[in-house]
Amino acid sequence: MLTKINETKAKTILTKTNLPGCDYVVNPYNGCQFACMYCYAAQIARWKHPNEEWGSFLDVKINSPELLKIDLEKLEKKFKSKNFGIIWFSSVTDPYTGLEIKYQLTRKCLQVLVDFGYQGQVALQTKSSLITRDIDLLKKLHDVSVGFTVTTLDDKVSRFLEVEAPPVSDRIKAIKMLSDNNIHTYAFIGPLLPHFVNSKAEINRLLDTLQEAGITEVWFEHINLSSKIKARLFEYLKNESPDLIPEFEKADNQEYRDQLNKVIFDCLEGRNLKLGLDRVIYHHDLLPEKLKEKKYFKVKK
Repeated sequence: MLTKINETKAKTILTKTNLPGCDYVVNPYNGCQFACMYCYAAQIARWKHPNEEWGSFLDVKINSPELLKIDLEKLEKKFKSKNFGIIWFSSVTDPYTGLEIKYQLTRKCLQVLVDFGYQGQVALQTKSSLITRDIDLLKKLHDVSVGFTVTTLDDKVSRFLEVEAPPVSDRIKAIKMLSDNNIHTYAFIGPLLPHFVNSKAEINRLLDTLQEAGITEVWFEHINLSSKIKARLFEYLKNESPDLIPEFEKADNQEYRDQLNKVIFDCLEGRNLKLGLDRVIYHHDLLPEKLKEKKYFKVKK
């Protein structure tokens, strides 16, 4: 897919967030070249591109490193500390989307954090093995956690729904490389894909492979089938594999989620794996009004 590139200048880059598990987010890009069919960010990040297909545009915030340095210095003065909580790359893009090879904005932002001497945790989540390029900087951070989105072990399945994302087999190799360099890694198994990853055997196989690669922490998230995401996903399935639509429709109810939760907790029993937020995430529970009702926990090593 051809990508329309827009070099832009942002006003700020370090943004306070209410997302559980982090305190600030950094998004050096708006849009994502991976064009995953289930991505929630396809709706959130395309407000500047309402008529453009997700994956066909990328806004490159070329002043991200300079802004991050300014934002860090402001917060240091405010808190009189070099620790403001967990900084997460990224909430509405992949920090290692394809053009990171050219622009290196994520790498430059990591260098800013290293030079600043940030004492809080820095977390990154990606689908790309390109992050291994930055092992030198990751090892210099005071506290770093790297997550890989892994929704399946089958490259054909990952290519089918994650379109332009690197194959999952490359992600497993990258996890092993990072773990071998003593960098804390976690896996984000989300969304949980109906038909592909909803059985005890498949989840156990997935967890076995991740643990062998060095994962010590896992996050699970039910698929988000809110109206706009569902419409885009189902239009794609209608054209590519209509027989899967009933499987996805079955996943959009509480009974299905409760049953899958039980399977996941059965699979986790006896494993030395931390479960992120101590629960299987469902997007509805992350709405602002729901967050006020529940207690969530930060990501810790």
